[in-house]
Amino acid sequence: MRTTTHGGACGDSCCLRVQKLSVQIGGEPILQDVDMHIHCGQLFALIGPNGAGKSTLLKAILGQREYSGVIAFSTPGQRGRKPKIGYVPQSPTFDPGDPVSVADLFVCCMSRRPAFLGVGKSRRAQILECLDRVHGADLIDRRVGALSGGELQRVLLALALEPVPNILILDEPLSGVDVEGMTTLMDMLDEIRRTYDLSILMTTHDFAMLPRYADQVALIDHRVVRMGPPEEVLDSEEFRTVFHMKGGKAL
Repeated sequence: MRTTTHGGACGDSCCLRVQKLSVQIGGEPILQDVDMHIHCGQLFALIGPNGAGKSTLLKAILGQREYSGVIAFSTPGQRGRKPKIGYVPQSPTFDPGDPVSVADLFVCCMSRRPAFLGVGKSRRAQILECLDRVHGADLIDRRVGALSGGELQRVLLALALEPVPNILILDEPLSGVDVEGMTTLMDMLDEIRRTYDLSILMTTHDFAMLPRYADQVALIDHRVVRMGPPEEVLDSEEFRTVFHMKGGKAL
């Protein structure tokens, strides 16, 4: 388990607190009384069965879902104001035959200039700088639909890091990525959070990666069932009850 830059004491740095958060959709309770504190510099992982409310919690934090309770941010020099948040959604798909390149995608996201007008020299330099953050400059002219799962995640991550956020939110970033690509991506996330001193909140179903990379893990099943260091959560009775596994491995 990695240690956070600030040792768990946020002070005037960016952190996120969730208190007594509940969400209902169509009268059905999806989340109930969720409490979490994500310290600056931490990688905080949300795990739980499908339909447990993990993505709903992310959407509430992003302001895309109504909720009751409190979501509070502390930002350096701007206490109580919402920080910059980078977001990578779950499993976006692109048509393999689509001619749109990575550079075109960046142009569409970063400016009002139509992609068919081409990429100017200064804009291309800016895109290369963004891709360099994820060691992906060589992807700039590749077609988006032809990228592997790991390559696509790197491109989306580069977009989420422009501008560099205080908190990076990732919904199932390891989905569709092969085993080797998972390690590469997690090493990259670890490098990014140390380089830019940002917090990462991510959902995942890959438990094997958690002890090596995560600082805290929350097991969610419509509420927080167990929260703590990854080894503690993975070895807990609550984890075994929810997943019929122990330590991230089948019983």
